[in-house]
Amino acid sequence: MFVAMNNFDVVPEREADFEQIWRERESHLQETPGFVEFALLRGDTPGRYISHSSWESEQAFMDWTRSEAFVKGHQQGSLKGILSGPPIVTTFESVVHETPTSRVVIDSEPDGSRKGFQLSH
Repeated sequence: MFVAMNNFDVVPEREADFEQIWRERESHLQETPGFVEFALLRGDTPGRYISHSSWESEQAFMDWTRSEAFVKGHQQGSLKGILSGPPIVTTFESVVHETPTSRVVIDSEPDGSRKGFQLSH
């Protein structure tokens, strides 16, 4: 699994506007191959938000960033005056992924490649 998180610092008195833009925007993620899930997360620090998306692979995420669905999704609603600075993207690759029904552990090979194996409950 591959996770991309976009970190936003919102001007504190504009939090309601920021959330409304996200609530009302059309999401084109569900039509995107390799998409797993999305959440917009509000932090415990005023103005701190993260958009969290999970993907089957880094390649699926990269393909989405070059897709028409990405362009459509990012053309909606201006964040000008709402953010206190530019968003910062961070990405992560899963080492252990656990759900109520399974646990996947990723091992690294000597050549740096990765393989996964699943331990079922």
